[in-house]
Amino acid sequence: MRRIGSDTGGTFTDVVTASGQIAKVPSTPDDPGQAVRDGVAQLLGGEQLRELAHGTTVATNSLLERRGARVALVTNEGFEDIIEIARQDRPSLYDQSVDRPDPLVPRAWRYGIRGRLAADGSELEPIDLSSLHEIDPGVEAVAVCLLHSDLNPAHERAVLDELRAQGHDATASFELSPEVRELERAVTTTVNAYLRPRCRDYLRGLRTAAGGLLVMTSAGGLAEAGMAAEQPARLLLSGPAGGVAAGAVIAAQCGFDDAITFDMGGTSTDVCLVLGGHPAPATQRETAGYPIRLPALDVVTIGAGGGSLARIDPGGALVVGPESAGALPGPACYGLGGTEPTVTDANVALGRIAGDVALPGLGFLDPSLAHEALDRAGLEASGVIAVVNAHMEQALRQVSVQRGVDPRGLALVAFGGAGPLHACALADALGIATVIIPPRAGVLSAVGILCASRQVDVVESWPPSRPDAEAPAALAELARRAESSLAEECEDVGEVASIVTQTSLDCRYAGQSHELEVHDLESFHAEHERRNGYARPDAAVEIVALRATSRRPSPVQITDLPAIQRAPATGPAVIAEPDCTIWIPEGWAARPHSGTGALVLAHAHAGPRGR
Repeated sequence: MRRIGSDTGGTFTDVVTASGQIAKVPSTPDDPGQAVRDGVAQLLGGEQLRELAHGTTVATNSLLERRGARVALVTNEGFEDIIEIARQDRPSLYDQSVDRPDPLVPRAWRYGIRGRLAADGSELEPIDLSSLHEIDPGVEAVAVCLLHSDLNPAHERAVLDELRAQGHDATASFELSPEVRELERAVTTTVNAYLRPRCRDYLRGLRTAAGGLLVMTSAGGLAEAGMAAEQPARLLLSGPAGGVAAGAVIAAQCGFDDAITFDMGGTSTDVCLVLGGHPAPATQRETAGYPIRLPALDVVTIGAGGGSLARIDPGGALVVGPESAGALPGPACYGLGGTEPTVTDANVALGRIAGDVALPGLGFLDPSLAHEALDRAGLEASGVIAVVNAHMEQALRQVSVQRGVDPRGLALVAFGGAGPLHACALADALGIATVIIPPRAGVLSAVGILCASRQVDVVESWPPSRPDAEAPAALAELARRAESSLAEECEDVGEVASIVTQTSLDCRYAGQSHELEVHDLESFHAEHERRNGYARPDAAVEIVALRATSRRPSPVQITDLPAIQRAPATGPAVIAEPDCTIWIPEGWAARPHSGTGALVLAHAHAGPRGR
């Protein structure tokens, strides 16, 4: 078989073939690759797999759980504490007890080196390798981040070569994130060094599952496994990015180019804004409290999923998540030893998940265990659902209202094992008229990964002293670099010809401390007004960075997958599918979309929208 897509989640691991076969197996946290191999074997038996397109949570979980390598940081002398001083903004403005996450590098393992570049990249003081202290033998990986190396990597390259000659596993910022802002660049590089040993071992072990291995990146494209192993900081949105990409395609096919993707799994919920058929990009995002300055989709993630635990806190309030029952023991209704109530237990108790339907890898659920867990905790199922919906509503508003977009003009694309259970209630809360449940909704992230393009992202800082008139030529050269990098992997002329490249600019008004990604300078003012509510057409605009993205289409497209036959339904109704359960509340009606097999849900009295 040519290609299979797989997505490792906190509760389930999903596998999808190009012929539309699916497998949903419980994740194996101690060895995430085992669940992938189990799913592939379930679908293929002994048949040889040519290529595995994979989305992984190993990088994200390693960072969240602080299970990475012992890492050191080499930076300019006098700047050793940059990752601890950070910036002056607080994570939660009015919370007096909130703390930033501890730095990944202890103070004793931060090494300063003499040498200095100016803000324009010119050399003020030569790099002095003799001033680099011997790295502690307990260190497993080293991050190198020197001032202004985004403009001139010479000093970093010299330090990197020296460290590798000494046998260290070293990461330098110019290889990974050659962008302005020392703190974000230093943290991103440190996170990469912290994750690399574990992710490298994991991906090497997974290579035995297929002849070739591609890995989904946070930017929504596939990367060659070797690059992914060396730059695991690019994988922190690996699985969710696949679902966003697929959700955007399905929404457009149903006639909705503007949408919000809503992916609720067992452990977390991921939401992303889609405008004009394109998921919103982000040049920087936070994971586990750490700023990661790498290309990504603008996905907001919260700790709310089917396995999220519900409890009464010391103040007497009902709290849901972010802690999760995970794959084992899972929700109480699984009958695997879980005793604490979860969102899934609440849905089972309300009859929205039928107890007489077998779930893949689990068999039949036990409603009596769900009721017992809720009663033991003194909780009402409806209250648990109301609280988790409120959390998810806030996330949906964050990617729409807070981005200057009225959600009432959007469709809500709901997927993941639990997303279709909550979608209609959330649509009502935001005034959204249409909910789309894609085919294979419970494994849509794996579908998106299967059908994802091979992608290369290149970024280059733009110094303030350089004339803007030189930007078009520089963008063209950046595009050539991205295309050449991708063309090296192509097997024939046809694959090279299929490569598509897009360029963009990071711009800001002079004096601003944040920038926006736009296609050209002329569109900056309109985008600034949309995002911030105002524009200054007469003000000077600065270019901060140039970007180029090259994509080569997948041999498998979403339209190639067989359509799923679905019947119309009017709520209240429960539709149990092999990979998810759909809840249609009273007053809502579902009609199947003829082209895709998606279910398009709207209020029963409303006329059909979309195509």
